[in-house]
Amino acid sequence: MGSAAAAGGKPMRRSMREFFDDGVLLHSATARRYYDEVKNLPIVDYHSHLSERDIAQDRKFSTVTGLWLAADHYKWRAMRSCGVEERFITGDASDEEKFCAYASVMPKLLGSPLYYWTHFELKKLFKISKPLNERTAKSIYREANEKLKTLSVRTLLKEFNVEYIATTNDPVETLEFHGIYDGIKVCPTFRPDKALRLERAYLEALGRATGREICTLGDWKSALRERLAFFMAKGCTIADTSVEESISSDIGEEEAAALFEKGEGCTPAERRLFYSYGMHFLGGLFAECGIVWQLHIGALRNINERAHRALGCDAGYDVMRGDIDTDEVARFLNRLHGAGKLPKTVLYSLNKNALPALCTIAACFPDVRLGAAWWFNDTLKGISEHLETLAEYSVFGLFPGMLTDSRSFSSYCRFDFFRRILCNYVAEKVDAGEYDRASASRLLFDICYQNPKTFMNI
Repeated sequence: MGSAAAAGGKPMRRSMREFFDDGVLLHSATARRYYDEVKNLPIVDYHSHLSERDIAQDRKFSTVTGLWLAADHYKWRAMRSCGVEERFITGDASDEEKFCAYASVMPKLLGSPLYYWTHFELKKLFKISKPLNERTAKSIYREANEKLKTLSVRTLLKEFNVEYIATTNDPVETLEFHGIYDGIKVCPTFRPDKALRLERAYLEALGRATGREICTLGDWKSALRERLAFFMAKGCTIADTSVEESISSDIGEEEAAALFEKGEGCTPAERRLFYSYGMHFLGGLFAECGIVWQLHIGALRNINERAHRALGCDAGYDVMRGDIDTDEVARFLNRLHGAGKLPKTVLYSLNKNALPALCTIAACFPDVRLGAAWWFNDTLKGISEHLETLAEYSVFGLFPGMLTDSRSFSSYCRFDFFRRILCNYVAEKVDAGEYDRASASRLLFDICYQNPKTFMNI
């Protein structure tokens, strides 16, 4: 008789798991045991877009809408896809109306990371275990808001056991809100993307930040060097750049100086040349100063021009590039390394098809790592495939682990999401006799906690 039938010929019935119980995403006793070892480890968030002002001022949220929806373009995209009017997303609808609109799309999001994150957040922060949908929206809204009366930004961070946060900051920012708050270290990340665009308004802002006029290439380089030193005095050990232009041309100083003088009059091709020059300069600067460089590769920004004009950047209209030139990345790293100017580097790819190539490229240079499954890949399948790719093409035990890349303080549930998937992946190897139990414990501790601290110089 087949295994699907019980004695007497009657079909066996599997018991249904409780909705989002403690063992969700953990498919074996081994996975649950390893998860118990790492679930409460401190969080080292080495890439976020959180507001340091909100941390310093210990902001309180009057509604769950303000906590969840005010700046989360992941949720906005899902709502728009389901036909929700913009009024209920970024418009003038009430907080309750916006929350109910978000709740209405939840049943459609089977398999989406939003579905997992939302229900992890409800359970972790608000002790609510029922599913969010149109029927439960108003009661959950009231219940969550009542709980929020006892919560603030710092109590949220302590609830998640956050130890370190790297915010993302432009070189012209004043950084007066970075520091240590209730034992949580909040440090800036140097994000010089705008400095590479030769826009006069930005160069004037950079001049005001340094107290000098930026007239020449030398002025520009000195200003960036000075601002980086200021960031480092505030605890910065990390830089971040979104790679959105070619980095294949290593032009000389004289040509770069001429392009800088031409400024906004440069053609698109000339702007790309200067961008590439600037990236080579930054690599050398970061290597000299011991800064870890994060390179985010493969985003195509603001593809809906009408929406961009109405809502601005970071509103949910960025997408994954269909093609990434990994050969160009290899040549770029090789030029920096050959000149002794390659800093510690973390590579992120928005298109997962580039991951195997980037893994093999990273292995050719000291202190180059593959980062977490980024953005659109931050899903159950995306993280699982990312781990498999790292294991097969890279050195799994060197992986620097998870980050939030988020503007929402409740997004630390993503670490729990990641740790569950990671523990399940490693447990499968142990249960299959392909990996030993003792090494697994150390491996998980390193990926969840030690590796990011060590590699990011935290």
